[in-house]
Amino acid sequence: MKKLMIAVATAGVSASLFAGLYGDTPDAKHAWAVHDWNRPKPVKVEPGAQLGQAPSDAVVLFDGTAESLAKNWCDSKGNPTLWKLGTEGDFYCVPNWKNGGDIYTRGSFGDCQLHLEYRHEADITDDGHGPQMRGNSGVFIMGNYEIQVLESYYTRKDDCRVDNYTDGQAGAVYAENPPMVNPQRKPGEWQTYDIIFHQPVWEGEKLLHPGSVTVLFNGVLVQDHWEMEGLTTHCRRRPLKPHAPKGQLHFQDHGCTVHFRNVWIREIPSRWANTTHSTMSGKEADVMALRLKTAKELLAKIDQSKCDAAQVNAAYEVISYSKDAAVLEPCRKIFAGYLAKLNALDDKGLDAKKGELMGLKRSIDVLKRNNVVNGCALCDKVLSVIEKKGWNKKK
Repeated sequence: MKKLMIAVATAGVSASLFAGLYGDTPDAKHAWAVHDWNRPKPVKVEPGAQLGQAPSDAVVLFDGTAESLAKNWCDSKGNPTLWKLGTEGDFYCVPNWKNGGDIYTRGSFGDCQLHLEYRHEADITDDGHGPQMRGNSGVFIMGNYEIQVLESYYTRKDDCRVDNYTDGQAGAVYAENPPMVNPQRKPGEWQTYDIIFHQPVWEGEKLLHPGSVTVLFNGVLVQDHWEMEGLTTHCRRRPLKPHAPKGQLHFQDHGCTVHFRNVWIREIPSRWANTTHSTMSGKEADVMALRLKTAKELLAKIDQSKCDAAQVNAAYEVISYSKDAAVLEPCRKIFAGYLAKLNALDDKGLDAKKGELMGLKRSIDVLKRNNVVNGCALCDKVLSVIEKKGWNKKK
């Protein structure tokens, strides 16, 4: 990252004067300039004290306590879950086929970052019901998209274990895409999923964007922005279709004992919700509205009674956002006032202005490069003085 170096000491002008215009200006898809000092700063979030612990803005869905289980989880009808508390800060589904039923969050979520840890029994064995009964469960996001949970450390017949289909092993987008690699630990050890999920985006019945899922399995990338092909299915493909923007998270009871702990979720904005600064999703009307709002806010900070270099540079920044008449006309008056001052100076007076004129040139170059100004008398004057004086020539 390059540092912004501005030599203005000779003119006694502060460096902050010329900080506004530096990178390319806003355009039809971007409400902010490149390296824009006015762009809002991200909200501060405190990370967990240790890797895998919930950050400060997460919703903690299970912290190992009975209170957390009762508050955040239920069965499919909203009744208290039949899943039980374990001895390692976990909860687990009651063994025996469909005895406990799936466990659902009481809250609903959309696009999200999800963290969870799960464990199979150390002595897990094939019970004669096939590969999908080796610690089978699943993480169902919004109730529609499953990341498979299964004992998949042993996956081949040469391990003296049953074989399995690859789009149904741990880390798979079930029935769609196998994990890229198999990083699962041995049975009895805790496994970790970190999932980034974006739901499909629809316009009525028209699919605009298919949505995606990224999965880190024990810290290893196994799903890399996989774009959804359908809703979770078994045996047959099931096309995507519109659904509510939020849905319950649930873990599957597949008749196997699987333990879960340290479950937390962060709701995140849709990748397509940014309509003011994105080549992919920017909407010109939204971009221009925000640019005008920013221009008016910057104009309000200018002391328009003065017509010195600081006000000129601030006005240049204003018109880089918008040339709406409401902001352009006051800026023109500032430009005209400063131009009159320059025209009144003799050669020695212009020499004394070298530092601030060179600083203004920096802004003018940005404006010209981005076709913001054309036929600007003040710009032409500043550039003409610099050219005649030879100030822009390298020594």
